[in-house]
Amino acid sequence: MPDPIQLNLGALRSAMKLTLHTHHAARIWHGRPGSEGKNGIIGLSGFVGIMNKMKRGAEQDDPYSDWWMIRIEGKLESSKVALAAIQEELGQIMADVPDALSIGDNLNIQPVTLPLFVNAQLGFMAVYLLTQYDDLARRLLLAHHTALIGRRDMERWLDEGGHILRSLFGVAQQYKSFGTTREDIAANNAKAREAIACFGELPQDILDGSRRSEFAPPIVRSKPPAATPEDEQPDEATDSAPANASGREAEG
Repeated sequence: MPDPIQLNLGALRSAMKLTLHTHHAARIWHGRPGSEGKNGIIGLSGFVGIMNKMKRGAEQDDPYSDWWMIRIEGKLESSKVALAAIQEELGQIMADVPDALSIGDNLNIQPVTLPLFVNAQLGFMAVYLLTQYDDLARRLLLAHHTALIGRRDMERWLDEGGHILRSLFGVAQQYKSFGTTREDIAANNAKAREAIACFGELPQDILDGSRRSEFAPPIVRSKPPAATPEDEQPDEATDSAPANASGREAEG
């Protein structure tokens, strides 16, 4: 008998909040509206929503969602490396501060705190990138304030860091789910043809599920329909008399 106490347990939840100290990071959160000659780019909140949909698609055996998760995971990793390179270069400059001078962290006296509702691990990875950019922006503003870098270098690095994140979000915007499953691909039905026309053919290791994102969810396939009473009736051949060793019907 199952433990009745376990049956009454609900899902685990954890309250999460994101604190940002710079307007630069806050603008990345909200995104960039479209303007003349430029397409709008979603913010972090929109990116998280796409990652949630992508994870659900991968869970429902959509090979294209699996492929997109791998692509976004790689883009997240390269974005992390690019931001770290800027931070390292800035760190070398800030190392020139004399030992006699003590400079504390550059924190906002009234930071913005935002609630987080993230269900996908790739969404959390983007949140970490935004906090990394917020830290970079704080240090850049401090370095300019203390005459370690000029305005031109400060604005260049701020723009580079923001472009890294907007580029990540722009890639995610291209994702589209057709509700395709691996069974659809094997049957080459209308859903499969629509997805292939949009994104192209998939590598075989994606199709067979042998290569998936590190954070891909377990696949939940729909169960086959239960057998009906008609399905359980024996075939007509089983009603005939058994054959003897020579293959002829046994004579009564």
